[in-house]
Amino acid sequence: MKLYYCPGACSFAAQIALQEAGLPYTAERVDLQNGKLADGTDFRSINPLGYVPLLALDDGNFLLEDAVILLYVADLVPALRLAPAHGDFARYKLLERLNFIATELHKSFTPFFSNAPEEIQSASRTRLVALFVWLNDQLAGKDYQLGATFGVADAYLYTILNWTPYARIPLDGLEHLLAFQTRVAARPAVQKALALERQ
Repeated sequence: MKLYYCPGACSFAAQIALQEAGLPYTAERVDLQNGKLADGTDFRSINPLGYVPLLALDDGNFLLEDAVILLYVADLVPALRLAPAHGDFARYKLLERLNFIATELHKSFTPFFSNAPEEIQSASRTRLVALFVWLNDQLAGKDYQLGATFGVADAYLYTILNWTPYARIPLDGLEHLLAFQTRVAARPAVQKALALERQ
């Protein structure tokens, strides 16, 4: 497998999941500013949408979108329980959380990365703070979003939380969310993924 990624982008969640899963893959860095790979290849010739992540599979298929890639990676190694099993109600809670992160959190950061006017950024900041307060409450008494076990939704949330300093989103007082962020940051797979991002 090959993961197309950009340092600091949402593709970091897929890097974490692949490291947690212990699956062999190569990582191909994409410069999203010029749309090129290191060898000068136009990334749009691989992904016409021009964004990461893209996971190219060995059989020639590929997957887009973090939530889908994360679930696919989890399902490749079911024994690790990075996602609940089919038929388990907890799987629907995972899908619920992946969709929440993708649509409510991830997309709410768009104004900060697109240099939107300050009033639009301010509205997004207010909304995100409210969502993070809700998440903080959801994490009370839990190590991870679905309980005691790390899963792929945690990789996605951790990635999004890393954007809060850039967007000037205060997390002060959100003790459960901050403890979650620290807990995930300490995982060996996260450290390996971070080292790959910094190469």
